[in-house]
Amino acid sequence: MVVLLIIFILATALVLFLQQPVFGKNPTGERMARVLNSPNYKNNSFQNLTHTELMLNDTSYLKLTIDSFKKPKTVRPPQPLPSVKTDLKKLPAENPTIVWFGHSSYLIKSKKNSILVDPVLKGNASPVPFFGKPFAGSDVYSIEDMPPIDIVLLTHDHYDHLHYESVKKLAGSVNHFVTSLGVGSHLEHWGVPREKIIELDWWETIQITPEIKFTATPARHFSGRKFARGKTLWSSFVLSMDRYRFFLGGDSGYENHFKEIGNRFGGFDMAVLECGQYGKSWPYIHMLPEETAQAAKDLKANVVLPVHWAKFDLSFHTWVDPIIRVTRKAEELNQPITTPMIGEPVVLGEMYPTNRWWGG
Repeated sequence: MVVLLIIFILATALVLFLQQPVFGKNPTGERMARVLNSPNYKNNSFQNLTHTELMLNDTSYLKLTIDSFKKPKTVRPPQPLPSVKTDLKKLPAENPTIVWFGHSSYLIKSKKNSILVDPVLKGNASPVPFFGKPFAGSDVYSIEDMPPIDIVLLTHDHYDHLHYESVKKLAGSVNHFVTSLGVGSHLEHWGVPREKIIELDWWETIQITPEIKFTATPARHFSGRKFARGKTLWSSFVLSMDRYRFFLGGDSGYENHFKEIGNRFGGFDMAVLECGQYGKSWPYIHMLPEETAQAAKDLKANVVLPVHWAKFDLSFHTWVDPIIRVTRKAEELNQPITTPMIGEPVVLGEMYPTNRWWGG
């Protein structure tokens, strides 16, 4: 009886814990009807273009959980990261300007329009306080530092890309939230008005203003904030803004879709691609740094900006391994690359920082 009582108490505590708003809400009603009509939704889940194992068969979640509490010290920098404190509200942007905030959060400013991508600002990449803490020195920008934001782009619903606290702060002031099909259910649950939410399936396009157009494109990844996966879509995005074209990669393992996207769109002025949080146990859902450089070549990108590193230790590699390896491979492939510090502006056609500030 004592054992049963303990099990009951633990189960009840888990159920109550999962009711917290940070976990979001999966699609229902009209939104679910649209999900069911998607050609990418099969067998009760969104699917990748090719068969994709999330983890290799010889890996267990129990082992990964145990290993996560025994990470080497090198997964985090030995001292606070350097950064540049840019006044974002006075950012000149006659040409498109990108300011990276660590991991996959960045601002794109062009003329009078501001787009904020996957903002995880001043918080953990996790629903619990003991996991996903930002590196010292990486968490230097807040929502309050942002200029007025016209559009928030959210690539998928993982905690290191879709941040409850940041969305709540932005919900009332942003004109549009552009995201992958199904993710709007989380946003609406958190108070974002339905009329502000634009959800796209792969290859769907939305012209938001005469100057700004988004197309959702495939990525090789997965989704989910609780135990069930694949209830919402994960995407990369093509952004046409003024006379420039960006590829905004979100999270993706390497596959042929990069070549297809590059061929369809004829190349990009800038590709922002993930470079970090890879692991030998999950080789298909995150790229190795060398694959990041190759993906930029496949996309026919004039310049690649590597992101998804320098803020959280969500894998087991050293904190600096991603940037050392991607810069080396980019040089081998003759692929132009920019490596700004957190907060350091990148200006298309004018300024592409390449200082090796990480000490490599």
